[in-house]
Amino acid sequence: MDAQERTAKSDPQDELAARLRLLQELSGLGVRALARDTGLSSSSLSRYLNGQTVPPWPTVVALCRLVERDPRPLRPLWERTSNPLPAPPKSSRQVRPRPRNDLPRDVPDFTGREERLAAVFAAIESHRAVSVDGMAGVGKSCLAVHAAHRLAADFPDAQLYVDLHGFTEGRPPLDPDSALRMLLGALDVPSERIPQEGVEQLAACWRSELARRRVVVVLDNAADADQVRPLLPGAGDSVALITSRNRLLGLDEVPPVSLDVLSPQESAELLARASGDPGGPEGRLARDPESAAEVLRLCGHLPLALRLAAARLRHRPGWTVGILVERMAEGASEFDTALAMSVRQLNRSQAHLFRMLGLLPGESFDEYVAAALADVPLRSARATLEDLLDAHLVQQPTPSRYTLHDLVHQHARRSAAEQDAAAERERALGRVLDYYVHAAAAADAAMPFLSPGRVVSAGRPPAELPCFMDKNAAFAWLATEYGNLMAAFETAAAVGADVHVCELPRFLRAYFARRCGTTHLNVLFERSLAAAERLGDPQQLAEAHSDLGFARYNAGRMAEAAAAYEAAGLRVSQTGDARAEAELAMRRGYLSWDAGDVEEPLELFRLAARLYEKAGCPTEAAHAAASEAWAMLQLGHREEAAQRAREVLGIPHTDPAWPPALTALITLGVAIAHERPDEAAEHLHRALALSRDDGHLHNQAWCLNCLGVALRQMGRYEEALASHREAFALLDELFEEHWKIHFLNGYGETCRLAGLPEEALRLHRQALELAPKLGNRYAEALAHEGIAIVLDETDPAGAAEHRTAGQAVLGQLKHGA
Repeated sequence: MDAQERTAKSDPQDELAARLRLLQELSGLGVRALARDTGLSSSSLSRYLNGQTVPPWPTVVALCRLVERDPRPLRPLWERTSNPLPAPPKSSRQVRPRPRNDLPRDVPDFTGREERLAAVFAAIESHRAVSVDGMAGVGKSCLAVHAAHRLAADFPDAQLYVDLHGFTEGRPPLDPDSALRMLLGALDVPSERIPQEGVEQLAACWRSELARRRVVVVLDNAADADQVRPLLPGAGDSVALITSRNRLLGLDEVPPVSLDVLSPQESAELLARASGDPGGPEGRLARDPESAAEVLRLCGHLPLALRLAAARLRHRPGWTVGILVERMAEGASEFDTALAMSVRQLNRSQAHLFRMLGLLPGESFDEYVAAALADVPLRSARATLEDLLDAHLVQQPTPSRYTLHDLVHQHARRSAAEQDAAAERERALGRVLDYYVHAAAAADAAMPFLSPGRVVSAGRPPAELPCFMDKNAAFAWLATEYGNLMAAFETAAAVGADVHVCELPRFLRAYFARRCGTTHLNVLFERSLAAAERLGDPQQLAEAHSDLGFARYNAGRMAEAAAAYEAAGLRVSQTGDARAEAELAMRRGYLSWDAGDVEEPLELFRLAARLYEKAGCPTEAAHAAASEAWAMLQLGHREEAAQRAREVLGIPHTDPAWPPALTALITLGVAIAHERPDEAAEHLHRALALSRDDGHLHNQAWCLNCLGVALRQMGRYEEALASHREAFALLDELFEEHWKIHFLNGYGETCRLAGLPEEALRLHRQALELAPKLGNRYAEALAHEGIAIVLDETDPAGAAEHRTAGQAVLGQLKHGA
C-alpha cells in the first residue's frame, strides 16, 4: 500500500480500530486473553486494535459475539474500510478544535515538595497514574495541578480536571456516571457516541477515547476507590493524577504518594514568597524570627493556612509579624487560626457575600450567580469577589470563574448558619435557583433547535443575566454550568421548589440532545412530572407529560411516548395554551411518522402551524409548515411539497441558521431533483452545510441520505452511493439502529439502480426485519415492494409473494389497522 492509499483509508480504518478497542474494553480482557477466547493470534489482534491492518469480517463478528453485541452496525464501516469510495470534500470551515485545557491556574508561589513531586513523576512514568493523599489543606490539589502543568507539553491532546467532591460539605460526591459524561464532553465526544446508560459502558467508551490520545487528567478530591476506578485510563498513553484525603487502598494498580505538612524551612519559604517579603535583614520576617516561627506553628505548616496568613501581611504593609500573631491567636485550629483572622478583616458586605457563598449548590461560579445570591448589582459582586480573591478566601481557576476550597466552603457555610437568619438563607438560595432557571432559559432561547419562547414561571428573574450572542456562546455556557445546573436541580428537589424542578429540564433539552444523551433527560422529566403532580397545576401537568413523552420518543421508547402524549392531550386542551397544543401536535406528528403513518402526520403538522400562528410564534409556525411540506413529499405530492417549501423559505428572517430552513431545503431539493437537478443539489448541499455547522449528526445523516436519493434521481449513481454510505457511517457512529428505518429502503433502491441487486436485497431485508420491531408499517410495506422489484427477474414467485404482502400492509394502514 502506498502513502496515498494509506491516507485515503486512514479515517475509516482508525474509526474501525476505535470500535474494536471499545469491544475489547467491554470484554474486560487483555490482548492475549481476548485472542485466546476468539481463536486469533495476539499479534494479529494487536494490529487490528491499533488500526495497522483491517481484520476479516468473521473476526469482527467473533469480537462482537464475545461481548454479546450485534455486529451488523459495523458492517458498512468495515466495507468502507475494505473497499472505500472517495469521501466527499470536507467543508472549508471545519477547523481542528484547540486542545481542551481545564486545569486550574498553577500557583505562582509553589514551594518545596521536590521529593514528593519526583515520586509523582516516577509513578506516572511506571504506572501512568498516581494517587496523592493527605489531610485537608496540606496542598494535595496544588501538587497535582502543578505536576499536571509540568506534564502538559508531553500530553498535548487535552489537560482535563474534574472535582469529584468527595468531601464537600452540603453535596454528595460526584457519581461516576456524571463524572464520565463530563469528561467525555470535555473531549468533545459527540453525545451520539456516548452510551445512554451503564457505568461500565461509559467507562469503556472513556478508555477507548483515551487510548488514541495523549491526555493528562486530574481527578481531584476523590471519596474512595470505587468512585475513581471507572475514571482511570486503560490502554494507551494517557495518565491520571488523583487526590484524596484518604489512602485509596482499593486501587492496587495506582501507586500512592502521601503528603505531609511542609517542613519548617519550606513553610518559612512559602510564607515569605506569598507575603511578598523581600527577605534579608530588612524583611519583616527576619526582623522578628520568633514571631515568624509562631506564625508557622499557628498555621500548622499547612500551605493553605500559610497563604491565608501571608495575604494579611501582603495587604497590611504597616503590620509587624507580631501583630499578625496577635490576630491569629484567637483561632481554634491550625486552619481556623488563619481563616478566621482573614475573615475578620472583611467589611460587612464582603463578609456577607463570603458567608452566602457557602450556600451555593454547585462547584465553580461566576459573578452573575454571586450577584443573585447576595442580591447586589453585578458590578458590586465582581468587586467583592476580587477582594475575596486577594484575601485568598476564593480561588480563580480560570478567568471569570471562582471556586472555594472545601475547608473554606465549610467555614462559610457554618458561619452563615451561625450569623444569618434561616429566612435570609432561604431567600438567598431561592435567588440562586431562580437565577439558574432563568439563565438556562436565556441560553435555550439563543439555541433555537427545538421550540424556544417558553415563559419562565419559576421564581423571579435576576437583575442581570449573561448575554448570549449566538447559539455557540449559549452552548458553551451550558457546558460550563452543567454541573451547577444539575446541583441546582437536586437542591430544588430537596427543598421542595417544585416549579423549578418542573421547568429547569425544559431548557436543557437542546443541550442534552447534543451532549448528554437521553437517559438522564428521561430521569429528569420523570421527576419533573412528579413535581407537577404535587403542584396540581394543569399547565405544569400538561407540559410535564408532553416533555416526558418527548424524552421517551428520543430514547426510542415509542409506546411510552404515545402514552405520555395521550396524558398530555387530556390536559393541554384545558389550559387554553395554543403554543403548548401546537408543540404537542408537532411531537405527535413525529411519533406518528415513526410509527409508519403517512397521512396523520400531515394533518398534525397543519394543525400545529395554525396553532402556532394563533399563539404568535412565527418561527415555530414556519417549522410546522416545513414539516407539512416534508409529509406531502412522502405522500408523493411533489409539486405541492415544493410549493410549500418555497413558501417557508420565502418567509423573512435574519438568522442564517434559521431552524425551519433545514427541513424546507431538504424537501425542496428532493422534490425538484428530476426537473431542476442543479437547483436541487444546491438546496441539499446548503442543508448539509447548515447541519454540519450545527454539529447535529442525526440531521447530517438525514441530509446525506436525502442527497443520495436526489442524486439517484439525477442518474448520478456513484455519487448517490457515496452519500448514502456516509449517512450510514454516521448512524453507525450514533449507534442509532432505529433511525436507519427511514433510510434503508431509499438506499436499497439506489443500490438496485446502480447495478448492485444483492446489496439492494440485503438492505430491503434489513428494513423488513427492523420495521415490525419499531412498529413502522409503512417502511415494512416499502421493504416488501423493494424486495419484489429486485426479485422480479430472478424469482417471480418470491416477488409476487412480497408484493402481495406489501399491498396487504398498505391496506391495513389505509383502514387504520
